[in-house]
Amino acid sequence: MTGLHRNLTQKINDLLEIFPIVLILGARQVGKTTLAQQCRPNWKYFDLERGSDFDFISQDYDFFFKEYHQHVIFDEAQSDPQLFNELRGVVDRNRKNKNRFILTGSSSPVMLNAVADSLAGRVGIVEVGTMKINELLKEPLPAFYQLFENEITQQSTEFVKDLPLSNTDYLAYFLKGSYPEPVLSQNGKFHQNWMDNYYQTYVNRDIKKLFPKLDEIKFRRFIAILSSLSGTIINKAQVGRALDVSEVTIRDYLEIANNTYIWRSIPSYESANIKSTTKMPKGIYRDTGLLHFLSNVTDREKMLIHPNVGYNFESFVIEEIIKGVQAANVIRWDYYYYRTRNGAEVDLILEGEFGLVPIEIKFGANTTLKQLASLSKFIKENNVPLGIVINNSNEIRMISERIIQLPVQVI
Repeated sequence: MTGLHRNLTQKINDLLEIFPIVLILGARQVGKTTLAQQCRPNWKYFDLERGSDFDFISQDYDFFFKEYHQHVIFDEAQSDPQLFNELRGVVDRNRKNKNRFILTGSSSPVMLNAVADSLAGRVGIVEVGTMKINELLKEPLPAFYQLFENEITQQSTEFVKDLPLSNTDYLAYFLKGSYPEPVLSQNGKFHQNWMDNYYQTYVNRDIKKLFPKLDEIKFRRFIAILSSLSGTIINKAQVGRALDVSEVTIRDYLEIANNTYIWRSIPSYESANIKSTTKMPKGIYRDTGLLHFLSNVTDREKMLIHPNVGYNFESFVIEEIIKGVQAANVIRWDYYYYRTRNGAEVDLILEGEFGLVPIEIKFGANTTLKQLASLSKFIKENNVPLGIVINNSNEIRMISERIIQLPVQVI
């Protein structure tokens, strides 16, 4: 993925002007190391999963930081939890000095606790996902995300109407996902072999290392079962019966999958205006390439006729949107879904200083107002100026006074 610009580069550069340390978190093989080195190509690099680097640093921290007191990249920092405590002392000796260290890491309870305990107020944290489609195409972040940089009003509709349309075949990326190495390969067999290796390595090495007491056979089965549940509210009791484990164990498995960036848990939107919302979170696979691999969806035809294609497409679009907003000039925002006990549902709710934006996702090319009863009701009850429908149409058009249809190519 050399030469591919990441949307988060500017955000990382900005955080380095504010904090002495920036921590880049994300799943394996999403490009954390490359991103860190692209942001600071001249900094000294140490890989803490390499024995020689680990030993050099950990055997004598005082000597190491005397030699390398700034401009250092520590890759896979979760391998050395003590490093975070040592960094606190180094940083505190000169708190005014910014732009000193970049750390990368795959999530682990030990590392996150170490960051919270030792580096609070000293570190800016950036979450990096798989590549966004515009990155793979070597294009800038779509203009759509400028919508969230200011308060959204009914006048914002005029901005959205004029968004440029791309000719990109998004369904090809929906099928293959966006882990950099396999999606950029032109070899179909390589893609499948890479996914198989990634899945095995994730369970057999990463999870086993982070959670040595975990039943890896049952956890592997759990990850496979999740591929049929993306986009839904997980019935922990039902999944527990399938695996012959307790609901508490399934809750723990979900937390592990979420914290290692395979799965994204999306909380329910709650408001004083709405009394009957479902409280349980729903979840999505973060990468549809891995999702399709686990579902044995190997080509476009199988993808299009798969019974869960609608849910899977919803997962794909939600991830694209979240990655886009994360990269835009937006602060203090969050994401939710909305569902009432009567079954009314909105797939994605974005809330921040820009306001409240409900988004409905449909796989088809034609969406009618009748299909959007829940979205319309949500807009009315919350006095929302603009609701959005994202589908596979080829035109931007108003479906109602406050609902606009956007083709997936816009995001």
